Amino acid sequence: MTGRPASAATGHGLDGATARRRFVTVSFLFWLPIGMSIATGVLLFTERGMGLAAVAAFYAVHSLTAAAMELPTGGLSDVIGRRPVLAVAGLLNLTAFTLIGLGAAAWAIVLGMGLMGLARALSSGPAEAWYVDTVHAHAGPDADIRTGLARGSSATSAALALGTLLGGGLPWLLGLAPGAGRWLADTTGGLVIPLSVPALLGALIEVVFVLYVLGALPEPPRPRTTLRRVVGGVPAAIAAGLRLGARDALIRRILLTASAAGAALAAVELLTPGRAAALMGTAESGALVFAGLACAGFLCSALGSQLAPLVARLTGSSERAVLASLGLVTLGLALLGLTTHAMSPFATAVAVTGYGLVYLGLGAAGPNENDLLHRRVDASGRATALSVQSLSLQLVAAGAGLAAGTLPTGPLPWLLAAAVVLAGALLWVRLAAPAKATPLPAAAAERADAGAVLADDAP
Repeated sequence: MTGRPASAATGHGLDGATARRRFVTVSFLFWLPIGMSIATGVLLFTERGMGLAAVAAFYAVHSLTAAAMELPTGGLSDVIGRRPVLAVAGLLNLTAFTLIGLGAAAWAIVLGMGLMGLARALSSGPAEAWYVDTVHAHAGPDADIRTGLARGSSATSAALALGTLLGGGLPWLLGLAPGAGRWLADTTGGLVIPLSVPALLGALIEVVFVLYVLGALPEPPRPRTTLRRVVGGVPAAIAAGLRLGARDALIRRILLTASAAGAALAAVELLTPGRAAALMGTAESGALVFAGLACAGFLCSALGSQLAPLVARLTGSSERAVLASLGLVTLGLALLGLTTHAMSPFATAVAVTGYGLVYLGLGAAGPNENDLLHRRVDASGRATALSVQSLSLQLVAAGAGLAAGTLPTGPLPWLLAAAVVLAGALLWVRLAAPAKATPLPAAAAERADAGAVLADDAP
């Protein structure tokens, strides 16, 4: 597809700078409540009387729901639009945080975690796809999008960092006030306790998110459709997304790189809490240290995302930037592996440095990968492509987490994860040939109403 996308004909009425600011705001508002739930989630469930096996099952419901719905919901966004799908994601999270904050029964928590997983799947592409669509409609397909992608990724990491601090700090602050926790529980019949306050505050933020999405993300009108056509169009979008890797070597690299990032994140998230507890001597103090470390990791990711355009300029291209960034991730994992059994201050400092390098490298790699992806896929399947990318990360992360959990403790799990990321980095040694954006087959609803079929040509 050459020239401007069809949306340029009607126009969003937004310039690139305005679209960038709104994309950053949406990214921040979506992830802030999720960050607030990180610090208190497990503690809240155990305070409600749930065992560790039940807590693990709750999080499994979230992960499996997100993975199962990733592609269908990405296709839905390409059929009915970015804004309505994002608004639905916000409403689902609003319901989920309310159930989790107030629910004392297992069924309520399971339902809340499932709805949160569905919201996660719904949100994995529409906001970014809206931003790229808007910029391309205003300035054409060759417009710079890397800066906006970097700032959106930085906003996500900053929201997670701030949310983690707020989620961990609010119950602590309530605990400083004599009788505050008991007053909350007595007033609400036991529904609200200090640990549930972050989730309920997150529900209020979701209201702001939904209102902002509806008011600040204009889209060009899409062909009128029906429920039957929507349902019929989504499988076509899914099938087109699944063919992406087979049709284009560069997209295949991006998907494999997302898989490598999933392996890195699985190792860090699974193994770091135990190391923190071993270092501090108790699980409670280790959890506090891990919360601070997680916040620092999100900030490193935000910094890496902010530096992504600079890394691309220094290395000469987005592809070289991905190579350099993944090399940094490999180094960080190697440092974590080599210091596994050491408890000295120097070894601890090296391990913390490695942890920061992992998130710094992943933050710098993401915007450059997505810059390449958006130049390879046009607006007809942009959200679907992002969903395929997210699915690649989630599936490998799940498998890598299970594998790391069965391996003996020590440097081996860290070094295996480093080897996987190194393999992903080596994919970028050779530059890919330039190609035009690949139009995915239009969804059935759009074909029926618009009477147009996009070309299905491979690059």
